[in-house]
Amino acid sequence: MSFDYLQLLKLCAPETIVVVTALVVLFLDLAWLRTEPNRTRMTLAAMFTAAGCVAAFMWMLVVPEKASLLNGMLVVDPLTQLVKQSLLVLTLFTALLSIETTFTDHVGEFFALLLLATVGMMFLVSSEELLMIFVSLELTSLSLYILTAFNKHNSKSAEAALKYFLFGGMAAAATLFGMSLIYGLSGATNLRAIAAALTGPTLDPLLLAAIVMTVIGLGFKVAAVPFHLWVPDAYEGAPTPSAAFIASGSKVASFFILAKVMMLGFAGAEGSGAWKAYVPGWVPVIALVAALSLVLGNLAAIAQKSVKRLLAYSAIAHAGYMLLGVMADSSTGVASLVFYVITYALTTVGAFGVVAIVEQSGGDKLTDFAGLSRRAPLVALCLMVFILSLAGIPPLAGFFGKFYLFTAAAAAGKQSLGLLWLVILALAMSCVSLYYYLKVLKQAYVAPSPEDAPRLRVEISSSVALIILAAGVVLLGCAPNLLLGKLLSAIKAAGF
Repeated sequence: MSFDYLQLLKLCAPETIVVVTALVVLFLDLAWLRTEPNRTRMTLAAMFTAAGCVAAFMWMLVVPEKASLLNGMLVVDPLTQLVKQSLLVLTLFTALLSIETTFTDHVGEFFALLLLATVGMMFLVSSEELLMIFVSLELTSLSLYILTAFNKHNSKSAEAALKYFLFGGMAAAATLFGMSLIYGLSGATNLRAIAAALTGPTLDPLLLAAIVMTVIGLGFKVAAVPFHLWVPDAYEGAPTPSAAFIASGSKVASFFILAKVMMLGFAGAEGSGAWKAYVPGWVPVIALVAALSLVLGNLAAIAQKSVKRLLAYSAIAHAGYMLLGVMADSSTGVASLVFYVITYALTTVGAFGVVAIVEQSGGDKLTDFAGLSRRAPLVALCLMVFILSLAGIPPLAGFFGKFYLFTAAAAAGKQSLGLLWLVILALAMSCVSLYYYLKVLKQAYVAPSPEDAPRLRVEISSSVALIILAAGVVLLGCAPNLLLGKLLSAIKAAGF
């Protein structure tokens, strides 16, 4: 059987560009830049990383493709291209916000791992084949474990990485076990072929076990309760740029592949999570996980004194919101999910960028943000945009994202009120979240700054990155169709 390897290389060109960029950054740092000041090395490595991301992004714009190769192992269509472009944008901003950090002397290694994690995520969202999905998950995870442990001067970093690794190992085992059951039942590893083979009037008990195992494995990746225990420690202990990337890029790729596996691989096994109308399937399992995530994430965030841990529990709560889009099980649900997760990721990268700046003169405690509006007015303004977007306040992207997500979930299963009970719970928990988000803004705008607190020095690269991110959050809130219109047309082309 002949195979067009030139076509394969052309389809993989964006990933190839990112891999080459990782090797170039690593080589340049090891060969020529080791003796240069750390700031110079960080700046040059970040610039090369950004250039590689831009080149891969532009390739996808200039050479648009639509193809499926090797039994769905590599699927390229407008939807996957759009998600991969968002991953490249998140990597670019993470690199820019890393410039003024001083947590490591291994600069080339850090940026190379950042790019390799991005490659893993890009392959992950481009696959509809179980083995490729698992390999991509592991490439991403291994890179993120090391990035979490990158600050050798902080014992919390090593502790967080160890917890992340141990929980990740157990999640990988659960994922593999679930995949083995799926293959045994269907005799296929392609998601669409699996759905065709498993269609029937009743659910096999082994299929229910496979669904549970798959939710366990992917639930760890998306930081949903009860698979969330690694999240607060990883966000707090990891270097801030690493935490920003875990909270953003990893979230985008993991939720996209979760939606793919559930909606394509388990099509016909949805069941129902409607109030008093339960039917076995993957929807009620996801509904339970979503409800637990909403309640625990929001209530635990109230008690946090560390802004990083607050953002961690906030991420757990947002995972609950995002799962509503998966359960909607429609093209509208997919569009609402992807829109929400992309805008959430942009907002979170910006929030961690502000944390990185504040950490220069202290730590990440709430009290370290006291008087931020007087010490760094521009940074405080950007923080306000990010925090209010996370809280879902109009006219920011977070508001429209939640509105669209809740609308899609409420429309699912109208005959039995469907997921309305979960939407009501999500709305109630959104009101709770406003309290702890306003605690951060109270410190920044109301609390007096300490007498000995210096005015924060902000690099041009960080200022530009934060301004662009904040402007993007405002723009996507005021004109959501800039992204949503592309999403809807891409989803229609992808056949969701």
